[in-house]
Amino acid sequence: MKTSRTLLFAMLLLSFSSFSFAADLVVIGHPSAETLTKNQVADIYLGKTSSGTLYDLPEGSDLYASFYDQAAGRNVSQVKSTWARIVFSGQAQAPKQLNDSNAVRSAVAENPNAIGYIEKSALDDSVKVLLELN
Repeated sequence: MKTSRTLLFAMLLLSFSSFSFAADLVVIGHPSAETLTKNQVADIYLGKTSSGTLYDLPEGSDLYASFYDQAAGRNVSQVKSTWARIVFSGQAQAPKQLNDSNAVRSAVAENPNAIGYIEKSALDDSVKVLLELN
């Protein structure tokens, strides 16, 4: 009986640890920007399409991992590999990483050619939602 409980407890812990962090994220731009499709966002953030200044959240954050998973279907190591290849070949520069959603929102609001992503809860009227991810 004790072995069954221990096994059940271990299985529960294992199942909870496999859940990934999923936040409500939005891709944002200057209020004058056009909306984007998910494919356009993936192409932009994977360096396939050039589109102004890109802002990222810190690479080690859950939001960074969640964004690339939701927007492009890629994990962090795949994204790092993609950008290393692009930067090494001189095709483009990787998105600039800022400390948090507030910093990304502020930077995007100041630059009509900028795109970023933030938590939906950090939205205000200074930026426009170009795409909602969930």
